[in-house]
Amino acid sequence: MFGALDIANQHREKIKSMFYHAYNSYLDHAYPYDELRPLTCDGQDTWGSVSLTLIDALDTLLILGNYTEFQRVATLLQDTVDFDIDVNASVFETNIRVVGGLLSAHLLSKRAGMEVEPGWPCSGPLLRMAEDAARKLLPAFQTPTGMPYGTVNLLRGVNPTETPVTCTAGVGTFILEFSALSRLTGDPVFEDVARKALRSLWKTRSEIGLVGNHIDVLSKKWVAQDAGIGAGVDSYFEYLVKGSIMLQDEELLSMFLEYDKAIKNYTKFDDWYLWVQMHKGTVSMPVFQSLEAFWPGLQSLIGELDSALRTFHNYYTVWRQFGGLPEFYSIPQGYTVDKREGYPLRPELIESAMYLYKATGDHTFLQLGRDAVESIEKITRVPCGYASVKDIRDHKLDNRMESFFLAETIKYLYLLFDPDNFLHNSGLDFELGTGPSEDCVLGAGGYIFNTEAHPLDPAALHCCSRKQEERRELQDILLNLSEPLPSPQDTQSQETDSETEPPVMDPSESIALKPGSRRKAPLLSCPMQPFSARLAVMGQVFTDGT
Repeated sequence: MFGALDIANQHREKIKSMFYHAYNSYLDHAYPYDELRPLTCDGQDTWGSVSLTLIDALDTLLILGNYTEFQRVATLLQDTVDFDIDVNASVFETNIRVVGGLLSAHLLSKRAGMEVEPGWPCSGPLLRMAEDAARKLLPAFQTPTGMPYGTVNLLRGVNPTETPVTCTAGVGTFILEFSALSRLTGDPVFEDVARKALRSLWKTRSEIGLVGNHIDVLSKKWVAQDAGIGAGVDSYFEYLVKGSIMLQDEELLSMFLEYDKAIKNYTKFDDWYLWVQMHKGTVSMPVFQSLEAFWPGLQSLIGELDSALRTFHNYYTVWRQFGGLPEFYSIPQGYTVDKREGYPLRPELIESAMYLYKATGDHTFLQLGRDAVESIEKITRVPCGYASVKDIRDHKLDNRMESFFLAETIKYLYLLFDPDNFLHNSGLDFELGTGPSEDCVLGAGGYIFNTEAHPLDPAALHCCSRKQEERRELQDILLNLSEPLPSPQDTQSQETDSETEPPVMDPSESIALKPGSRRKAPLLSCPMQPFSARLAVMGQVFTDGT
């Protein structure tokens, strides 16, 4: 037993050293650009000129135990990042990387030893940054269908010439971050637009229950009609499942289960998932895409372990064949697809290994982790970080290190070998919130990872949304109480002079808000919210009584 623990500890230390080799290379050669170019030891802006790698890596620092650097970077980001910039940004990528990264860092900031505001987690500087970034994305949702454009200018909104065609995932991958924002801040607009987009997309499925790959958000017409679980679609299905768990939402789960039936009926062959025509169900592309490797992990969240294990085995054989997953793999030919031979250090197979190891304890998944560490270290390590693989066949490298390498790949590898990490908490440990009443249970487990591996604590959402509901109820009561009862003389006066106005109450005489007004920067507390930490284990999706 000691030997197994010792080996796990050795791998954790190795993964830490990999993280710091990449992270320090970014700081030394690329900051403040978005991403590192590891072959030329410089940087480039890719997704919006917001020091993206720093935002994406922030919660990984805490998970690896580096509280000091987390505090330094969180403060640095507050002082330097500005979203009022004339930049065209991907709505999807900005949401999952920037909004998701800032939300996660906000919710973890107290654990990292940062001084938090009264009312945290319902307020805080990183939360305000996340809200600011998300507001820059809202103009994209102003379409007749509610489905968002794919690109928005952070300063001017949607360009009049912007294409209305976007991918399915670009419509359906907002409910985690946007509902978290709404429930933490009390502003419903974010969750409202995310739900409207989801429901609008749901109505476009074909007569056999499938969705395509790209859709016109103005006309609801499908432009690319290939249906599958990979690129362009993947995180839509992921967010239906994770959204149902995080929000205890049966509507989202029922949507996914309907899709799951159609996926099994039309796309699943020998535990592979192919691409088919969305209306006919005929095979259009018999390929496995590396992005599909998240699917076994997602299956584990709804308790479909047998199917997940068989599919994971298929994907793992491809990894062993090449030392990584090519972007496209021809299932009939058993080889890569022309011009899709790259491996950009993606995390999806490692992500599934983490979920499945947690569910089964099978050491096969640790072996995948060891293989991944060895492959990434031997094939992709260069003096200035880790480089994407241009061609998995001959291991030629590309001059890019995407921010998700630090946000996802390293994080999932580390968590695979760290079963005692606080993110794996089964509910035995928790902390209390810092609101005035200090009675909000946080950090009890059940963390939900967004599609960029940024963990969100559902308890904080319940805590703050419960408080918002209580505030609204109290406000309604106080508004009624603060209205003075008319005296008989007042009634008589009103009868004789209908133009006489009632006396105006001095605002200091009532703590209630006037109808239609909003209180600025409220100090929020977090009342107790019953919460099950076992939401995502073996298909236990909903608590009793839901």
